[in-house]
Amino acid sequence: MNIFNIIGPVMIGPSSSHTAGAVRIGRVANKILDGALPAEVKIELSGSFARTYSGHGTDRAILAGIMGYKSDSPEIKDAFSIAKQKNLKYEIIAKDIPDTHPNTARISILCQDGKKRLVQGESIGGGNIRITQIDDMKVDFSGENNTLLVLHYDKPGLVAAVTSLMFEEYKTMNIATFQLTRAFKGGPAMMTIEVDGQVPETLRQEIKKIPDVINILLIKAI
Repeated sequence: MNIFNIIGPVMIGPSSSHTAGAVRIGRVANKILDGALPAEVKIELSGSFARTYSGHGTDRAILAGIMGYKSDSPEIKDAFSIAKQKNLKYEIIAKDIPDTHPNTARISILCQDGKKRLVQGESIGGGNIRITQIDDMKVDFSGENNTLLVLHYDKPGLVAAVTSLMFEEYKTMNIATFQLTRAFKGGPAMMTIEVDGQVPETLRQEIKKIPDVINILLIKAI
């Protein structure tokens, strides 16, 4: 529990869940792009998001987050016109997504380089969020800590290789949470590692060199 959980976020908009939380989900999508520029965005809103998004500015909030703005950015209210200036096409769809939290957003992005990314997240109250899906992988992280997403093949010893590297070479780094998900045995898998403190760029580069690691992304605390 921290002061953010008690008093809520510094924010633009009428609702911490429907506006501030929505911005933060969008910001995770922005960070997942890892520098790529979005060309087209489809935002699916489920549950109460779908029913109240216009009045609470959830659509503007998520779009602003995708473009990199924070929950206290005055640009949120002008997100539609800013997206137009950036030639960013967007579509807002109200849709019930089964078996999800009432405040759920699914963001599908087509980047200018042709790559496609997907982020699904939940706004769980007070501006707090949970990210539940990245592309085809189930995940579970809050965005409050710096988070490493390690996409790899499900091979014996790979988890040990990554965590041993972190322990042996970066002894001051503390793992706050660790989660492993996989599509099927031996197939693509995802390590989600939330850490306390900063993540050196050298760590990312060294993890990339480990055999059977496909890619690694750092989602900086939002």
